Amino acid sequence: MADIEKIEFREMFKSRTKKFVVDNIKFFRTLPKTEEAKIIGRQLLRSLSSVGSNYRAACRALSKAEFHSKLSTVVEEADESAFWMEVLIDAEVVGKQ
Repeated sequence: MADIEKIEFREMFKSRTKKFVVDNIKFFRTLPKTEEAKIIGRQLLRSLSSVGSNYRAACRALSKAEFHSKLSTVVEEADESAFWMEVLIDAEVVGKQ
């Protein structure tokens, strides 16, 4: 991949991860006001906001090894976010959207 393509991809992915965070903040606001929804929703909010912030940190990595290490954190946080979303659905706190 050419350097310009890498930069464009990085910027596009920064934008997408930020949109992911913003969209899910809006989703969080729609959750029922029950105690379980608040607790699970906060867990979801923490993990999904880490996706965007850790991707930005990965883009500032000083080496390929550091980039890959930070990117693995992004993947972990994205997986955790998916887990909390599944819990919200399976516990019938929210419906499938």
